Amino acid sequence: MSLLETVHGPERLRELSAEELDTLAAEIRAFLVERVCATGGHLGPNLGVVELTLALHRVFDSPRDRLLWDTGHQSYVHKIVTGRAAGFDKLRRRGGLSGYPNPAESEHDFVENSHASTALSYADGLARADAHHGRTDRAVVAVIGDGAMTGGMAWEALNNIAGGPDRPLVIVLNDNQRSYAPTQGGFADHLGELRSGQPGPPGLFEQLGLAYLGPVDGHDVTALEVALRRARELRRPVVVHVVTEKGRGFPVTERNELDRGHAVKPMDPATGRPLKSSAGPSFTSVFGRELVRIAERRPDVVAITAAMLEPTGLLPMQQRFPQRVVDVGIAEQHAVTMAAGLSLGGVHPVVAIYSTFVNRAFDQLLMDVALHRRAVTFVLDRSGVTGDDGPSHNGMWDMSVLQVVPGLRIAAPRDGTRLAELLAEAVEWEEGPTLVRFPKGPTGEDIPARSTFAGTDVLHRAGPLDVLIVSVGALAPVALQVAEVLWAQGIGATVVDPRWVTPVNPTLADMARRHRLAITVEDNSRMGGVGSTIAQFLRDEGVRTPLREFGIPRRFLQHGSRAEVLSGCGLTAQEIARAVVEEISGPAEDRTGGEAIDFEREMARLIDRERGGETR
Repeated sequence: MSLLETVHGPERLRELSAEELDTLAAEIRAFLVERVCATGGHLGPNLGVVELTLALHRVFDSPRDRLLWDTGHQSYVHKIVTGRAAGFDKLRRRGGLSGYPNPAESEHDFVENSHASTALSYADGLARADAHHGRTDRAVVAVIGDGAMTGGMAWEALNNIAGGPDRPLVIVLNDNQRSYAPTQGGFADHLGELRSGQPGPPGLFEQLGLAYLGPVDGHDVTALEVALRRARELRRPVVVHVVTEKGRGFPVTERNELDRGHAVKPMDPATGRPLKSSAGPSFTSVFGRELVRIAERRPDVVAITAAMLEPTGLLPMQQRFPQRVVDVGIAEQHAVTMAAGLSLGGVHPVVAIYSTFVNRAFDQLLMDVALHRRAVTFVLDRSGVTGDDGPSHNGMWDMSVLQVVPGLRIAAPRDGTRLAELLAEAVEWEEGPTLVRFPKGPTGEDIPARSTFAGTDVLHRAGPLDVLIVSVGALAPVALQVAEVLWAQGIGATVVDPRWVTPVNPTLADMARRHRLAITVEDNSRMGGVGSTIAQFLRDEGVRTPLREFGIPRRFLQHGSRAEVLSGCGLTAQEIARAVVEEISGPAEDRTGGEAIDFEREMARLIDRERGGETR
């Protein structure tokens, strides 16, 4: 039996000798490589915190002492030593372990802090709560690193921790010199000075009034224990500076100088090659390619990323125009307002960011960009359902949140060709901000339009004008499948893609009037989504055709594949078609006046008028 097989909780770690801990660390690394290469997940961050996690659980008594992980993707070793090793066969899969701390999984997890730079605020609150209740018998430990200290929220918390009364709060700064890629900025330079050990004036943390211990070798369990025990004994806010190596112990991640195996897809551990071949170009790669083409024509275009250069597709731009790409670290708020400043200075910024992270910069987008009508283009990757990263990473709120922003134009391309077209249109718009959003994964085959009606693409027509299906973005294949299922039951349908979903194209009112029922299909929350906006627009236009919205319900979605999560939301062709059949009934008549009309003739007349340029 291996040592790892005997570890079912943290108490077992306290029984091991130094030699046994070294053996266990090696076994854990081998376990991580085997399991994460099979399932995919955050490999590099966890290979770097093996000894640190062992030392933390030997010094502190979890769950009585609260251990918080920031960001949470470095918590795999914590999960292993708290009795969850068996769950790694289904890591990030439906019914299996989450890729982040999850209070539903274990009493050793306190918050699902999968967005960076939050743990210090949680820790400050927990320490203050203990002080409020007069508890002095436990500690709060926040493990922050992997670039999370580049986020402004971490410094807001640090300012309050340093300025408050002394409380037992230990900040473990996991310094691996990286967020996703190498960490940028003045703070990273300061940590480099501390790592060098050169004598000098008091460091930043000490100047703030915090105790400082380190730097400590993050792969020496004995040295780590000495520092952590000293930090606990101080019973005040203290920073323990731990130096670790991301991706340590696995040649594939050690050789990867870009991200050190930060997040890997299922791969062969011997070669690092993906287990599955690519299913064609991804939306991300198409964006990256097209942005370079635009930048070659437009010397005023500059790209901005928040610590996600490669994942958002900006690596080709950085390689082609290194001086025209800015990585601000995990600082979305700064990225957006800096973009407003660039726009004021005559530059057209393209801010590439995950949909889930744009939530953090809503105020800046609203007040610093939109209020001043700045021409900034936002590109939201991972919009809609992303799946395996779980509830915090689904991009299911962007259109609900951002449609309220005055003057913001939002595009949702259905395929790679439309992404290229809409990105070009977005960057050309100089009257205010624009946004292009797309999902994670391959673009699939292009879906050409049968015709274009005043900017709205007609993708499908069959039978009488019973149902108008408004397809939003990458759910076009589902919308077309719905039309096929309906036609098999004798129900006619028109499938249209408005391309620009905000503002609403006025021609949707003309189309809706000539159908018995209108539906919208989107991978965004039904609350405040595109469907809700179109419904309001139709009411304002006096259109009496009923509208039914199909989207994501108002709840957090657990991890699983994109297809599984969409199916769980009822966003399948069969489920939508069944609901439409139940909704539609009675003769084909004009709901606005009760007089039967020739729907086919009306649609043909409107499309012919558009082709003649009357609506342009």
